Amino acid sequence: MSYRSPLANVRGLGSAKTGALHWWMQRVTAVALIPLSFWLIRFLGLSFTASYEDAVLWLVSPLNTLCMIAWVIAVFYHAALGLQVVIEDYIAAEGIKIFTVWTVNLTFLMLALAALLAIFRVLMIR
Repeated sequence: MSYRSPLANVRGLGSAKTGALHWWMQRVTAVALIPLSFWLIRFLGLSFTASYEDAVLWLVSPLNTLCMIAWVIAVFYHAALGLQVVIEDYIAAEGIKIFTVWTVNLTFLMLALAALLAIFRVLMIR
């Protein structure tokens, strides 16, 4: 039994089949950001109170580096997913909606790459 109208069947309207994955990825990144944010808070506290050399030594540790890289990836991906939902919910014009989602995704990709480059520069200098 189909709940779609005959007109919707002809036009191909209906679920795009990606909503569940989008929803799950928002939840997975949100849960991952909880412990990873404690790492970030620890690093920020260290960078405000310790010397530059001590902060770099902390960041050079493989576990700390891995957690900071994971935080950067998770936070920018989570933010892009969240803003995509807001854009899709509140912008009615299809062309503007698509352009805005692409712009937001590209902006967050560039910000993530800049943050990762900063982490890797600190690692290469050390």
